[in-house]
Formats: sequence, C-alpha cells, structure tokens
Amino acid sequence: MSEFHLDARLARDSDLVLVFELCQLRILNDSRWPWLMLVPQRPDKTEIFELEPQDQAVLAEEVSRVAEALKRVTGAGKINIGALGNVVSQLHVHVVARSEGDPNWPGPIWGFGSAVTYDEAARKTFLSAIIQAL
Repeated sequence: MSEFHLDARLARDSDLVLVFELCQLRILNDSRWPWLMLVPQRPDKTEIFELEPQDQAVLAEEVSRVAEALKRVTGAGKINIGALGNVVSQLHVHVVARSEGDPNWPGPIWGFGSAVTYDEAARKTFLSAIIQAL
C-alpha cells in the first residue's frame, strides 16, 4: 500500500489548518471568498466512491461539520461544496462561503480573476473563528 502525499499544487495553494479523523482541513490562499478544503488522507484516491464505505461516511460528516462552521462564522447566503478534480485529480473537497455581491456572484469561483492573498491579521481572525466553531 502506498503512503499518502499531498499533491504539490494543493500544498502550494493552501495551508494546513488542522487534521480530522480522515481529512486535512486546509485554507485556500485566496481572500476573495472564505474558502476551505478537505483532503482525505488516503493514497491514490481521485473519487469519493473509491473510498471505503466507512471513509465515505466520515468524509460526509467532516464536510458537514466544516460547512456548518463556515456558514455560522461568515453568515453566508450559500455554502458551495464540490469535489471537481479536473485540474488536480487527488481527491479533495472544496467548501466555499458565497454571498450575494461577492466577486463573480452568482458565477463559479474557478477561473475567475486572480487570487488575492490574505491580510495576515484577517486570516488569523478567520481561522480562529472557524476552529472555535468546529
């Protein structure tokens, strides 16, 4: 069995927040949207259905926990959840807070404009609130 390794592009575009039972919780380095990502720590997985049934259940629970915390912290009108993997095939799930009037609302976030890095104080405040909400 091979060992879990985080895809280099996911590592470059995000930072580790904490580790759950199954997934790494990561924050995307783009302040335009409150944007988190869960990466199941299982090697060679590209699709949810490739996970063992127990891991699928744990993933669903972890995604729900993060989505609920993100909605509570941001007050967003909508939480977008997606496991696209068209560019990075390693299984990962995006959890993004969206609100009317945010950049590119109601369009998709992918491929829109350029990432805007976080102000370090705002990033720290956001992450503290997320961790507390979890």
